[in-house]
Amino acid sequence: MHNAIPLSLAALMAVGIIVIGCFYLVSPERISGTFGLKPPASDADTRAWLRPKGIRDVVSGLVVLTMMLTADRRLVGIALLVEAFIPLGDMSIILGSGGSKSRAFSIHGVTCAVMLVVGLLLIHAI
Repeated sequence: MHNAIPLSLAALMAVGIIVIGCFYLVSPERISGTFGLKPPASDADTRAWLRPKGIRDVVSGLVVLTMMLTADRRLVGIALLVEAFIPLGDMSIILGSGGSKSRAFSIHGVTCAVMLVVGLLLIHAI
């Protein structure tokens, strides 16, 4: 029971990022404005470059879900800690490119922090 909440949060984050990744694959022009960079995708080349982000997001979520099925909680926690570099990197790209600071911190920064906390809870769970 002690691990149910962190495992549930890990599963929720994994499913959420899979859904977001699917949006980037299917309709990058609709979701690109939520990332934090301006302007949103309007030309075919920009939309094409957003699709690898979608693939990355889907695979990241699938890694966590797969590890939840096949590995112990510590390994799921380690995977979350490693994958926390993704939103940290996204945040730094937005900040370094003059994008929205509020989106960089509120979306990507918070996601990174939650992944770190849940990962640490899973690693140190008894």
